[in-house]
Amino acid sequence: MPVSEVRDAEIALNRAVWAVVNERFTDAAAHDQWVRPEPVWGLFAVPERELGVLGDVRGLDVVELGCGTAYVSAWLARAGARPVAVDLSSEQLATARRLQVELGPEFPLVQADGERLPLADGCADVVVSEHGVGAWCDPQRWLPEAARLLRPGGRLAFLTNSHLSALCVPDDEGVAGETLLRGHREAYRVHWEGGGVEFHPSHGDWVRLLRASGFVIEALHEIYAPDDGSDHEFYEIVSQRWAGRWPAEELWVATRG
Repeated sequence: MPVSEVRDAEIALNRAVWAVVNERFTDAAAHDQWVRPEPVWGLFAVPERELGVLGDVRGLDVVELGCGTAYVSAWLARAGARPVAVDLSSEQLATARRLQVELGPEFPLVQADGERLPLADGCADVVVSEHGVGAWCDPQRWLPEAARLLRPGGRLAFLTNSHLSALCVPDDEGVAGETLLRGHREAYRVHWEGGGVEFHPSHGDWVRLLRASGFVIEALHEIYAPDDGSDHEFYEIVSQRWAGRWPAEELWVATRG
C-alpha cells in the first residue's frame, strides 16, 4: 500500500478513536473547561500563569491545531485574540459549537487534518496545540504546516506526551510503569492495540524536526504532576505518582525564523 494510503488509513482510525473519546469523556467535560478563567496545560491541569507560554495575546491571530472541544481557543478569544480552532473530529467540533451557543464567544471552527490545513500562508501570529497534533499527527507533516501558517517571528507552543511515558505505557494503553517496554526509536510511531496511531519523537528528533521546519527552539517545559494532584478521571496512561517522579508531558515553545 502506498505511504499516503497508509497514512490516510491511520488518520481515519484516529478520527474514529476521538469519536469514542468524545462520547465517553470530552463532551461531558467540555463545559467546565470552557468556563475556566485561564487555560491549563496537560493531564494535571498546570495553569498557564505558572508557565507563561502564551503571554499577552490581545490582537493576535491564533490557530489552535487539534483543538478538541476548543476550550483553549475560547479562552484565547476572551483574552482578546482572534482564534481559529481546527480539529479532525466532527464530534468534538459539534461539542464546541454547542458551547459557543451556550456560553460564547464565537470564533471559526474548522474540520481539517493537521497535516493538510485549508488555511492561508502567514495567517497566524501564534500556533498552539494542547495534546492535539503533537501526538496525533506526523511531525514531518504538521510542523511544516505550522511554519507555513506563521508569520516571521511567530510563536509555536505545543504540548505532547513525554517520550519517557511513551516508552513505559503498555501496548494496551494501560498505566505507565517503571519498566521500559519499547526501544527508544520504536516510540516514534506507536500503533496501540486499542486503536489509534501516535507519534512520540525523542528530544533529538524534535530538535532536528523543528530546525528543519525553520523554527528556533525557545523552551522545553517538562510537566510533572503536582504533589497534591490526583489521577486523571479518564486518561489513565500515567498515574499521579508516576508523573510526580518523571515528566508525563512536554511543552515545546519555538519561534519561526
